[in-house]
Amino acid sequence: MRKIIHVDMDAFYASVEQRDDPQLRGKPVIVAWQAKRSVVCAASYEARAFGVRSAMPAIQAERLCPAAFFVPPDFPRYRAVSRNVREIFQRHTDLIEPLSLDEAYLEVTENKTGLPTATLVARKIREQIRQELNLTASAGVAPNKFLAKLASDWRKPDGLFVIQPAEVDAFLLPLPVERLPGVGKVTGEKLAKLGIHTVADLRRLDLPALENHFGRYGLRLHELARGTDDSEVVPNRPTQSISVEDTFEQDVLLSETEPMIRRLAEKLWSAARKESRIARTIVLKLKTSEFTILTRSHTPGSPPCSCEELTDIALKLRERVNLSPQQRYRLVGIGLSNFREPEDVTTQSDLFQFHD
Repeated sequence: MRKIIHVDMDAFYASVEQRDDPQLRGKPVIVAWQAKRSVVCAASYEARAFGVRSAMPAIQAERLCPAAFFVPPDFPRYRAVSRNVREIFQRHTDLIEPLSLDEAYLEVTENKTGLPTATLVARKIREQIRQELNLTASAGVAPNKFLAKLASDWRKPDGLFVIQPAEVDAFLLPLPVERLPGVGKVTGEKLAKLGIHTVADLRRLDLPALENHFGRYGLRLHELARGTDDSEVVPNRPTQSISVEDTFEQDVLLSETEPMIRRLAEKLWSAARKESRIARTIVLKLKTSEFTILTRSHTPGSPPCSCEELTDIALKLRERVNLSPQQRYRLVGIGLSNFREPEDVTTQSDLFQFHD
């Protein structure tokens, strides 16, 4: 039986800003460039109380919380703090799989410090982060990665939640299916039409039925409903690509996809800022109403330095699709790939500036 910890720093960018500027402590802080087309990179819990969320347009965040303090992001500083957190992890295990600057999986089936339980390891890590970095982290402890990630979100902020092997069903079965990874709006609606609202409902569907309705993802749903996840903690796995996509409620013409591309670009830009490496290639993905997948990609001379520039590139890629104007599409997605270390990107200084 493996012992996995998922550690998630609480409101990481905003917490670093509050830590380093005493005037911001206890105040609603929004990490974003205060510009017309900017998006929120992070929000303190004081700002979240007003409904502010990451990837939200900054102008909308300002309307929700007019008293908020806007702070421009300082990604080199966040990366430095992230390295300090990683050093604390390394005291306990070498099996560390970072997901972004502010979260990681740790396998502590065996640990370096000789602590007898994974719970004690998680408690010690959180204590060291608090004492040495003056920041808080939430942690989840479970027999696998899927459950550990669910657990870390259970008592946020500054919480610790443990799912013992014997407690998996009691924790998992009452959850709404939307809590499962990969169950977005479209899949959730499809499950609801089948009368499936909770994990317990999902477990009642056998594997052939799930595969009939959801194809290859049916097997994954079958496993998740049983708390099964055999994926290993893979240290030093470099990011190959990140992407976001959405399926339309009704098939649309290519000319009608611009609003969705703009929304997806905001989400992707926010996610990309959490990466320690820098993407060089932008990819546009489309799926036709006949389920044919098209991709178009572009590698500019220098990486996009703003959400607006990323959006412009994605929209230009759309112009390279040469199917009939009457062709309809059921899905659009945007991705980033060809990741490089910051020092390998000659224009890296531009990445941390916003140009409106």
